[in-house]
Amino acid sequence: MSDKMNVESFNLDHTKVKAPYIRLADIKTGEHGDRIHKYDMRICQPNQAHMEMPALHSLEHLMAELSRNHSDKVVDISPMGCQTGFYIAMINHDDYDGVLALVEGTLKDVLDAEEVPACNEMQCGWAASHSLEGAKDIARGFLAKRDEWTQVFAQEG
Repeated sequence: MSDKMNVESFNLDHTKVKAPYIRLADIKTGEHGDRIHKYDMRICQPNQAHMEMPALHSLEHLMAELSRNHSDKVVDISPMGCQTGFYIAMINHDDYDGVLALVEGTLKDVLDAEEVPACNEMQCGWAASHSLEGAKDIARGFLAKRDEWTQVFAQEG
């Protein structure tokens, strides 16, 4: 790959990262000075594993709803099309440790959830595709590797 692409993640060498991790992927500054910090929350090792759609979908609903109990700076939490992680967008919040705490607190809330929020045909575009237990399994696995979240790249051997 020689030419730089417009999408930040397309310029990331996915063969060198080591999931799980959370990294600052981009910062955009608006014309009035607001800053959006976009984080790459990588759950699965790229090109080796992925989240199954019903579990990913439920985890998306749960994190979108529950994360806002921890911060009013959350703009969006959205799944990656490759099904290996999520993007977290925060406004005027450049505290990396705070993002780690937000994710940790949110995932602990996921483990306590008794239902998937907005899991119905009125509020969701594919309400039949959900798995609360699958979402909890993903959250449990990511939390179990909490001490690895800040290491993005594999150690050179």
